[in-house]
Amino acid sequence: MANPNIVNVANIYGKTAGLVITTTNSAIVSNTTGSGKILKINSLIVANVNGTASADVTVDVFKAQTTSYRVAYTIAVPADATLVVLSKDSSIYLEENDSLRIQASANSYLEAVCSYEEIS
Repeated sequence: MANPNIVNVANIYGKTAGLVITTTNSAIVSNTTGSGKILKINSLIVANVNGTASADVTVDVFKAQTTSYRVAYTIAVPADATLVVLSKDSSIYLEENDSLRIQASANSYLEAVCSYEEIS
């Protein structure tokens, strides 16, 4: 079931994921192949925990583990500041075999929190 019909769902589970962002593109949320689920990303918040330096963040949707589509590209997050990349006003869905990935310009300057719904 690659893309379940979300009109007749049996289960909706609220979830939250966190990630210390590095210079390597890493998935904060993934929907595995054959899961029978769709993931609705409600919010993605990036915080700069470095007290003195800015860092850039790039976020993409990695479709079918082959093609990336950027949601945000090298956006500066100032020291001690927060960036809302996605919110309820701009939610997105991850189908099976899709991931939401994040990369930073500096290791461990940025942390991310993602709120999402697992729908099946």
